[in-house]
Amino acid sequence: MSIQLIARELYRLEQEVSALEKNLELCREVEREELEDRLRTVRADRDRMKAVLEGSKGEPSCRRPR
Repeated sequence: MSIQLIARELYRLEQEVSALEKNLELCREVEREELEDRLRTVRADRDRMKAVLEGSKGEPSCRRPR
């Protein structure tokens, strides 16, 4: 996966987290648990994608001088 695709996916996930956080503030108690579960899942996906992006920006270990 290219860095550009990873960055796009990360941006999409960040937008989804923001939207879910706003919805959580405005939701009724009945919908709260479902939104919290969805928010937890999306945050985990976002954090994984951040880790992937940070790892892909680093210099490959095979090209480091010894």
